Amino acid sequence: MLNILIGAVILLALFFIAVMAVDCNRFTIREYHCRSGSLKKGMKFVLLTDLHSKSFGRNNQKLLQAIEQIRPDMILIAGDMYTAGLGQTTEVAKELVCTLAARYPVYYGMGNHEYKTRAFPKEYGDVYEDYAKELGQAGVRLLINERACLSEDAVDIFGLDLGREYYRKFHRTRMEKSYLNGVLGRPDENRFSVLIAHNPDYFEDYAAWGADLVVSGHVHGGLMRLPVLGGVISPAMRLFPKYDGGIFKEGKSIMILSRGLGTHTLPIRIFNPGELVVIQVDCQNDPC
Repeated sequence: MLNILIGAVILLALFFIAVMAVDCNRFTIREYHCRSGSLKKGMKFVLLTDLHSKSFGRNNQKLLQAIEQIRPDMILIAGDMYTAGLGQTTEVAKELVCTLAARYPVYYGMGNHEYKTRAFPKEYGDVYEDYAKELGQAGVRLLINERACLSEDAVDIFGLDLGREYYRKFHRTRMEKSYLNGVLGRPDENRFSVLIAHNPDYFEDYAAWGADLVVSGHVHGGLMRLPVLGGVISPAMRLFPKYDGGIFKEGKSIMILSRGLGTHTLPIRIFNPGELVVIQVDCQNDPC
């Protein structure tokens, strides 16, 4: 009986290892549709987040080919395209983002890994400065608590750069009501406001601020996904997080949370492949 139990455990472990090996090296395309009365015309976004320097094929050709077939109006990046850490490099992320910028408008919001390399140059040197310089030269719009106005389309894209205190493990820092107005200003109710906010935990605050569409990442889909229960654990070390991946609604606001593309620290993805997200926002006045 003991031998049977041990054998079953070994087979189960091998099964999960096999699933993890596959899911860590593939991505799926997930599409979301929503409507807005503020838009003058429909728009298609591709959302990239949490690449963590992962490459799907040589020079990320599989990812680039998938995006080319989608033919988006623009690329939204919700941070953590590389990993802040000893011996880590930004080259994979840099090459991918610069290649995309030659084909599409790219709007880049910061993740906690970009934040760390920018905020602590004594620890990370010129990693962020060199990365940002090359991306800027390629035409990427880096949004660090600022807004990009697309006047002809009546669209404003905000990039929120949350401080380190909003990424603490085991503890959720409360966001004051005045915080978002202080760092971003107030959104125009007559325009379509897109908020690139890496951390989805504060969706209620983003909605109260007035975002029409929030795009987020950070949670990696909860590392492992279980039927009904969803993602197992968040980067803040909370079990079965409320926001693990998918589409969420709060008042007039919608948040689309990507499960990301890569991994870091714990290279785990089980029943949870990487995700390339497509967001189609249609004008409310257009026929279905």
